[in-house]
Amino acid sequence: MGVPFEALLPFGIIIGSFTVGGAGLWAVRKWDNEGKMPRWNKDKWDRQSM
Repeated sequence: MGVPFEALLPFGIIIGSFTVGGAGLWAVRKWDNEGKMPRWNKDKWDRQSM
């Protein structure tokens, strides 16, 4: 017995929302950092220049 496609629509909407949200976060982080890779463990010089 098959599963009606209407039962799978909520799962598709949820997966699509996560995909769009993840792509949006990736784009904002890339735009915020001027296209460069994110930096970790900034040293004292980087922290003082803020």
